[in-house]
Amino acid sequence: MSAAGAPQHDDEGRPLGAFVDFDLAARIAARLVRPGPQASAAQVADAVHELRAAAAEAVEPVAATAGLRRDPAAGAEPPALVVDRASWARANVEAFRSLLSPVRVHPQGRHAHRARGGTGGLDRAATAVGRRTTGAELGSLLAFLGTKVLGQYDVFSGIDEGRPGRLLLVAPNVVQVERDLDVVPLDFRRWVCLHEETHRLQFGANPWLRRWVADEARGLSGDLLEQPRDLSERMGTLLRGLPEALRDGSSGAGLADLLQSPAQRERVARLVAVMSLLEGHADVVMDDVGPQVVPTVATIRARFTERRRGRGSLDGVVRRLMGLDAKTRQYADGARFVRAVVARVGWDGFNAVWQGPATLPSPAEIADPPAWVARVAG
Repeated sequence: MSAAGAPQHDDEGRPLGAFVDFDLAARIAARLVRPGPQASAAQVADAVHELRAAAAEAVEPVAATAGLRRDPAAGAEPPALVVDRASWARANVEAFRSLLSPVRVHPQGRHAHRARGGTGGLDRAATAVGRRTTGAELGSLLAFLGTKVLGQYDVFSGIDEGRPGRLLLVAPNVVQVERDLDVVPLDFRRWVCLHEETHRLQFGANPWLRRWVADEARGLSGDLLEQPRDLSERMGTLLRGLPEALRDGSSGAGLADLLQSPAQRERVARLVAVMSLLEGHADVVMDDVGPQVVPTVATIRARFTERRRGRGSLDGVVRRLMGLDAKTRQYADGARFVRAVVARVGWDGFNAVWQGPATLPSPAEIADPPAWVARVAG
C-alpha cells in the first residue's frame, strides 16, 4: 500500500474482470429476465426429461455423420444441463467472468486507462462506478438474450481450471418456440439437440479449439482497451449513427462493430469466420441427421427458417443494434462453406479443417470454399 492507502499496481496490471461487477450482473439479469411461457408442473417435467434424453440420444448419430469422435484429452463429458432463463443468465455471467478475468489492464502503457486529469493511475471512485455500470449493462443484455437462446455450448467456464465445457439447454425458450411454430414438441426438442450436440462434439473432438477461441476472444478484449482515445472517438461515431439505425434499420452492423479500429475489425473478421464455420457445420450436421431421428424435420426447418426472417420491427431493430442478425448470417455463410467443401472432398476431406489454427478458414475462404480446398485439402 502507498502512503495514501491506494493499492500499488504491479507490472502485470489488473484483471479486466475487476472492472465489471459480475455479482450485480447476475442479480439484474435474474430480476429483469421475463418469465417463460405458461406451463404446468407436469409439462415442465416432461420438457426437462425429453431434452435430457434427446441430448444423450443425439451423441451417436451426430458423431457418425460428422466423422468425429470425442478426444479423451477433452475430459469426461458431463450430461447436458437443462436450465431456465435466469439460470442461463447466471451461467453466462460466470462465462464472462472466466473470459475476462485473465485479461490484464495496465495503469500505464499498453491497455491503459488514464483517469481524467490524472497521471495514469486508475481513479478508484470512478472505477467503482464504472464497474457497477458495466455490471448493470451486462445483466440487462443477458436478460434480453435469456429469452432468445435455445441452447449453448459454454466454451469459457472452467477452462483455466481444466474442466470440460458444458452444454446448456434453455427449456422455456425451447417450449416457447415449438409453440410459436406449432410443431411436434418432441421432434423439435430432438432437432435442437442435434445442433447443440454438434457444437459439443466440435470442441470435444478437438480440444485445442476451445483454448484457441478463448485466447482469441481474450486477446480481442485486451485490444479494445489498447487505445482509449480512439475508443472514445469510435463511441462518438456510434452515438451519431444510432438515430439512422433506429429510424430505418439500414445498418446491418452490431454496436460492437462501430467500436473497432481497422486492425481490430480484421481480428474480429477472423474470429467471425471461425464462428461461421462452427455454426454452419452444426446446421449441416443437424440437417443431415434430422431425417433419421426427427420425422417432421422438413416442417420444422421450413418454419424455423421463416421465423428467422420474419422478426417484428422492434425485435428486428434490437437484433441489428446488438449484432444478432450477423449471427443469423453466420449460419447461412458457414453452411454454404461446409456443403461446398463436403461436395468436393467428402467429410474426411472436410475434417482437415480441425487439424489446428492454420487449417481454419479465413474470412475470404468462407466466401470461397474452393480456395480453402486448394490450400488445405486439395
